Amino acid sequence: RVIRSLNQIIEWRGKPLAIRVDNGPEYVSGKLMAWAQSQGIALRHIQPGKPQQNAYVERYNRTVRHEWLDQYTIETIQQAQEFATQWLWTYNNERPNMGIGGITPAQKLAMAA
Repeated sequence: RVIRSLNQIIEWRGKPLAIRVDNGPEYVSGKLMAWAQSQGIALRHIQPGKPQQNAYVERYNRTVRHEWLDQYTIETIQQAQEFATQWLWTYNNERPNMGIGGITPAQKLAMAA
């Protein structure tokens, strides 16, 4: 599933030179490592104790936790997927992001196209 999503992103945005991953091979699947090698994409691990090297993901994860995950008692996978889909739509299309100039990620993407 992750590899399918990465292939789709490459179709939309182009192939990156590297992908930043967590700080150890135990966090990266063999399938991902084989895929990256076949694509000529380097997997770059963050250094232990240096979460700032993955700051965008760390910030996004914190936002997810505070803005929707901590707000609900989730009883089923389907319910979690529904909450996630609703929140992600709002995050990308309605919620201004001060890190990109007070516009939404959808607006930023449209400007880049």
